[in-house]
Amino acid sequence: MAATLIATGTPSGATGPGQGAGPVGGAAGFDGGGDDPGPVVRPAPPLAGGAAAGSAGAEADVSYHGHVSFWNGHVGIWLTTANHGPAPVSGATVRLRFSAPLASGVTLPPSCLRTGPAVVHCGTGSMRAAGTGVQLALDVATVGNRAEMGLDIDTVWNGGAIDRNPANNTHRVLTLATGDPYTF
Repeated sequence: MAATLIATGTPSGATGPGQGAGPVGGAAGFDGGGDDPGPVVRPAPPLAGGAAAGSAGAEADVSYHGHVSFWNGHVGIWLTTANHGPAPVSGATVRLRFSAPLASGVTLPPSCLRTGPAVVHCGTGSMRAAGTGVQLALDVATVGNRAEMGLDIDTVWNGGAIDRNPANNTHRVLTLATGDPYTF
């Protein structure tokens, strides 16, 4: 079962105090966190039962695929989550780090939370082994007018599972402000 979540970019008040300001720094300007990384997002405690599915010690292969477009100060992200197994995952958290701060008041899907000026975390929900999770669709405005936008995508938490193939859930995408889709 898959769900589609769409954000339209209308004000929601989803940002906390002080999260709309501050410098964006880090290696090549991609960390998106600046000096204020925002609230700390902590994973849920592992499930009881040792190496049960989705708990510490289980092996799963979480992946993210989709495309990013950038046009007129807006970034569109279409992302599909999957788990190639062998164990199911109780849930994962994907981090989206933009090379520029997001405009204040952007609306995000219900499973997403803005955790810094240029950082968004989204929950994937549970994923069975060899199955897909959710499809996320975001359309967010950025601060300023730019010719390009960088986006880092990675997993912050994966239910405590061991992922021996992080290459399919860690992506760095550079998009030009042409509206063309850049696949990851």
